[in-house]
Amino acid sequence: MLRVTRAEALEQPIASFLGSDLPILRCLADGRPYNNIKLDITGPRGRICHLTSGRCLRDPAGTVVGVVATMKDIAELRQMVYTLAQPEAITFSDLIGNTPAFNRVVAMGRMVALGDSTVLLRGESGTGKELFARALHTESPRRQKAFIPVNCAALPEELLESELFGYVGGAFTGARKGGKAGLFAAAEGGTIFLDEIAEASPAIQAKLLRVLQEGKIRRVGSNSEEPVNVRVIVATHRDLETMVRQGLFREDLYYRLNVVPIFLPPLRERREDIPLLARHFLDKLARHLNRAVPELTPAALNKLTAYSWPGNIRELVNVLERAVNLVNGPQILPEHIWLYNWEGPLLSRNPQPELKTLAAIVRAVEANAVQEALKRHGSARKAARALGLSHTALLGKIKKLGLKWPA
Repeated sequence: MLRVTRAEALEQPIASFLGSDLPILRCLADGRPYNNIKLDITGPRGRICHLTSGRCLRDPAGTVVGVVATMKDIAELRQMVYTLAQPEAITFSDLIGNTPAFNRVVAMGRMVALGDSTVLLRGESGTGKELFARALHTESPRRQKAFIPVNCAALPEELLESELFGYVGGAFTGARKGGKAGLFAAAEGGTIFLDEIAEASPAIQAKLLRVLQEGKIRRVGSNSEEPVNVRVIVATHRDLETMVRQGLFREDLYYRLNVVPIFLPPLRERREDIPLLARHFLDKLARHLNRAVPELTPAALNKLTAYSWPGNIRELVNVLERAVNLVNGPQILPEHIWLYNWEGPLLSRNPQPELKTLAAIVRAVEANAVQEALKRHGSARKAARALGLSHTALLGKIKKLGLKWPA
């Protein structure tokens, strides 16, 4: 626990290997007990942190003759807190999908999870990169230790550095007196997930490279390094190769991160999974909103599968939550599904302020669904089939809605 041998400790003053500013020595001097004091010890075998409590021993006359102290490794305490605070673990079996593209990615994930190499998750925003990272951790040998997610785009450089690597006391204005362990230390023995890695500054990139090369971190304001045992998983939706060519991302770090690249497919490439995903999220949303679980009509489902989903699964959840709030019966109809036309005018992106009547809402939704189907399928006959309409009925809607498309 103290990283000293019996021979090194026997008959030696405790201050010789634990330092002079010890609560156990103060207790011995003044007789007052102490509870849950953080103890940082830096020695020849590295730095360790414990939480210690102590009580003095007295002879029959009441004179202090010794101290009994307990020490608990803070890393173990962090793990206990983490375990109690964590939601139910995500495995690959919890990920929803059955298309070939999805199954290939999951099969690769299961293989990679068993190793310890760095994983680079690639994919558009909203494709579920963090869930995939959690599954990698849960099915890995590190599953009993912490999984720590960090969004590199959410914090400014200075704060991100201290959060990741920690700092020593007095490192900067406002720093805690005893310093603070970083998230790499909190993930000891487990996994750290760095999302939006492309947004990391050059300084952060340099420190990450050091961690990956040497397995060591340096706290802000410290002159010494500490070993860490952490698996690193990173994710990005950016084109890292172009960023490397433009000098925006370190090439050496790129090769350290790109050991096992996994590309998560966008939702438009796994449309057959949309019914499964929709049912899962409708059940979840209905419970959250304390509503009965509505049924998707075939026409509403056709509308979902015909859409291109630029926001991927995150956008699907958004659309379904809106539908659950709008529905006033047991079924979700096409008019309850509002989709975004990102290439259209602002009105089509935010129809609510102008569309006052249900008829106007239905008309706008129909026009958007027809346009998306025509654009995706390239012919009126194929679009009609996808929308569950006859060819003649679709041509009638095109004319009624004032859309331009060759018959």
